[in-house]
Amino acid sequence: MAKTPIFTGSCTAIVTPYLENGVDYEKYAELIEFQYAGGTSAILVCGTTGENPTHTEEEHNRLVELTVEKCKGRMKVIVGVGGYNTEHVLSQAKHAEACGADGILMVTPYYNKTTQKGLVAHFTYVADRCSVPMIIYNVPSRTGIGVKPATYLELSKHPNINGVKEASGDIAEYALTRSMCGDELVFWSGNDSDTLPMMSLGARGVISVASNIIPADVAKLCELCESGDFKAASQLYFRLADFFDKLFIETNPIPVKTAMNLAGMNVGKLRLPLVDMAEGTRAKLIESMHALGLKTV
Repeated sequence: MAKTPIFTGSCTAIVTPYLENGVDYEKYAELIEFQYAGGTSAILVCGTTGENPTHTEEEHNRLVELTVEKCKGRMKVIVGVGGYNTEHVLSQAKHAEACGADGILMVTPYYNKTTQKGLVAHFTYVADRCSVPMIIYNVPSRTGIGVKPATYLELSKHPNINGVKEASGDIAEYALTRSMCGDELVFWSGNDSDTLPMMSLGARGVISVASNIIPADVAKLCELCESGDFKAASQLYFRLADFFDKLFIETNPIPVKTAMNLAGMNVGKLRLPLVDMAEGTRAKLIESMHALGLKTV
């Protein structure tokens, strides 16, 4: 049975702005307005880019509640959940459901790595007990475990598993998975640099880091791909390609938060264990920003 995507186009994996003593909720609300003005379709709150592993339960819950409140009726809201304790993941999913989120993004379990059979059990356990649609997040570079095509096929049978944020970077394996699952799973690119090739093979958009600072460009790229105008999409993609690359010159979200602060967006510091960019990579980021026409302060 074909799945209807929770959203199409650009979803911003939004950063979390910090004050010295906590989350800057006022600035966070401003960032949501900036995304709406830029044509963003959805907000991913408490994702990797949002430094969710550093949040207290209270901060996580407040960010989710505020995002739903500010986005309601304007942009879809996806809540990042996940970890190595399935029951705790379920509790986060239940909170997202109670708040009225449109979906959850559930990352594969890390550290206590499971098998492919275990992945099916882990995702199914939550999907069986929570009505909010699920997006599976496959990012083996961070978690040490990847979802295989046959596993996707098994998970695609669950009515509450809507799709996948695919951030493996393996386009050939993604193409194989698409050929096996058809429209029973919706796919989104999990890397800005993979947006065009993945959308040419049926993905419905991107969960983006770059759109934190260039939301209109990322939204336009998705729009061109969705309309099938891959010639124009390629021209835009080539203009953005170096910036996409430089946003991952160090561990995300170090470069994007640095870029936002350089652009005068004042999103505060990173939380340990993340630290400031090295001077050499920071200079390369600034050069890429200037080449794209982004001013720095």
